[in-house]
Amino acid sequence: MVKGNREIYEVTYNKLVRDNIPSIIEENNKSYTTHIADEDEYRAALLMKLNEETMEFISEPCVEELADILEVIDALKHTFKIEDDEVERVKSRKRTERGGFEKRIILETVYKK
Repeated sequence: MVKGNREIYEVTYNKLVRDNIPSIIEENNKSYTTHIADEDEYRAALLMKLNEETMEFISEPCVEELADILEVIDALKHTFKIEDDEVERVKSRKRTERGGFEKRIILETVYKK
């Protein structure tokens, strides 16, 4: 798009962003459009964001990407009204019943008797 003598670049995202991103965009002398998601859209957007952040961690395993995943998980717990202690109870139960991942076991094949 050309406006006057300047080209204007438009990038469409349609994704959930952190709360301070609009301010950061303004600080960079750019404009933007946003809307506030309703509960259903927010939950769906959080699930998509979890996938996005997980793929970024897979691509580049680092503390920054892991922190992003944990931030999304915190938001998911809040919106689905899941308490930390409930998650820890289930995590502990599953660890007791099925174990953790410390032994690095890769299941290759299961044979039917």
